[in-house]
Amino acid sequence: MAERNIVALGGGGFGGARGDRVLDDFVLGLAGGERPAVCFVPTASGDADSYVVRFHAAFPPERARATHLPLFARDGRDLRDHLLGQDVIYVGGGNTVNMLAIWRAHGVDAALREAWEAGVVMAGMSAGALCWFEGGITDSYGAVDGLPDGLGLLPGSMCPHFDSEPGRRPAYLRLVAEGALPAGIAADDDCALHFRGTALAEAVSARDGAGAYRIDASGESPLPVRRLGG
Repeated sequence: MAERNIVALGGGGFGGARGDRVLDDFVLGLAGGERPAVCFVPTASGDADSYVVRFHAAFPPERARATHLPLFARDGRDLRDHLLGQDVIYVGGGNTVNMLAIWRAHGVDAALREAWEAGVVMAGMSAGALCWFEGGITDSYGAVDGLPDGLGLLPGSMCPHFDSEPGRRPAYLRLVAEGALPAGIAADDDCALHFRGTALAEAVSARDGAGAYRIDASGESPLPVRRLGG
């Protein structure tokens, strides 16, 4: 079986406010080789043009063979073939609930699972981090709440933006304690969770103080985090 990798960013990377590419470099390093094929899936933002422009600016030809996959104005590409032909699939942030509904309507959910099982590196920030788990914490409904129906490639639940959006931490702790969400893991902005297969290999960060935490019914427990580039 091919090695399966998922990198879930609590926030940051090329789509973050800091524009720091340290976490993006970490993702590319998992693909191996020079100029890996990287596909950006910006569904959660409604395929926002500005987000696509930022992606291509962050992954120029000398760094990667970059493409993006629109679903609101589909072109003639076969979605499955394109996704399976990548080294890295990078999912952007935005509305997780809407993204998952659109993916399921177009069969992208099944194609992503197949690509992951074939060894394509999966990565993403915010919505693009939460989506790989069974469920998690989202503001897709307007207020912060639980999302119970992620893709389920990874077990348990996940909360991004743990340090930067005040409503997420108390909501996550409460919903896990109540049993509305399974136990899981949270990541601050600029912290990424690297999973090999379905097990956490390590947490890495692009800045000092960016943390990761195990969350269960008893509360939160900090995890070791390796600082990249520092």
